[in-house]
Amino acid sequence: MRVTDVAHASPQTLDRRLSVAPMMDCTDRHCRSFHRLLTRRTLLYTEMVTTGALLHGDWRRFLAHEPAERPLALQVGGDDPGALAACAELAEGLGFCEVNVNVGCPSDRVQAGRFGACLMREPQVVAEAVAAMRARVRIPITVKHRLGVDEQEGFEPLAAFVDTVAAAGCEVFVVHARKALLAGLSPKENREVPPLRYELVYRLKAERPELTVVLNGGVASLDEAATHLRHVDGVMIGRAAYHEPWLLARADSTIFGAASDPVADRVAAVEAFLPYLERQLAAGQPLARLTRHLVGLFHGEPRARRWRRLLTEGARRPDVGPDLVTEALSAVASAAVA
Repeated sequence: MRVTDVAHASPQTLDRRLSVAPMMDCTDRHCRSFHRLLTRRTLLYTEMVTTGALLHGDWRRFLAHEPAERPLALQVGGDDPGALAACAELAEGLGFCEVNVNVGCPSDRVQAGRFGACLMREPQVVAEAVAAMRARVRIPITVKHRLGVDEQEGFEPLAAFVDTVAAAGCEVFVVHARKALLAGLSPKENREVPPLRYELVYRLKAERPELTVVLNGGVASLDEAATHLRHVDGVMIGRAAYHEPWLLARADSTIFGAASDPVADRVAAVEAFLPYLERQLAAGQPLARLTRHLVGLFHGEPRARRWRRLLTEGARRPDVGPDLVTEALSAVASAAVA
């Protein structure tokens, strides 16, 4: 499949100052549709999808999205250059602005498929994949990776990996500022236990100024993102953006310098999401699959606990509909007044 009239972005024209990380079981199309109501400018990513799922499964299930979600990038996992190139061509035809290769996930399942963080030991494999993908499409091919794995330590292994892949034409590197330990730690522990070493990502940008370097890992606020942007080209926020989505609501003005932000308050954000929610319910989506992305919206507010309880418990009721969300909004609004 190929569509020739899509708008093709380049690393220079796509604004990468802020992005939301690809997160399994989090950044599905419903999550992204809600995030896009909060920020028009932030780059959004799909969950990671394997080449096998796209080429031999129901690719529509994984790649379906609303045009309003764009700019939207696909993250793909795999190690076969031909399969990755075919996935890139599919993504370009569907209007994705970028394809990102996963060289950062440390899970056992991903290692068994010979992709993710274990490929940091095989930079030439990644380079061949990048070259094959770039030969098929005009949208950017980028790589998300760790500082290193297991015994790899310090700047030299990171630089060697980046230099090899850059030689194949990759210009954008999203660096999770931790190494990965491929045995003995769960994926969650690999997001928390290895120490963050932002200085290595800063050094990569300083010594490779021609590359676009995006920092990922442990960034919990827009203020922190702004601090990192003094040293790198972009910042990718992960769990914080999912568990505290309201932090994205000031991204357009704070990070991108926009004159205003899309929504004035949390209530307005939910009200703006209701038409999408109603359409998806009519299409057969379970309410819980939609509302779970709203649960953290009132994080830090006195009414947060009540909001979470109303949504999570209410969504389990049989035959529940969109009225649950409006009722929950009314309840937290009443609590705020009280």
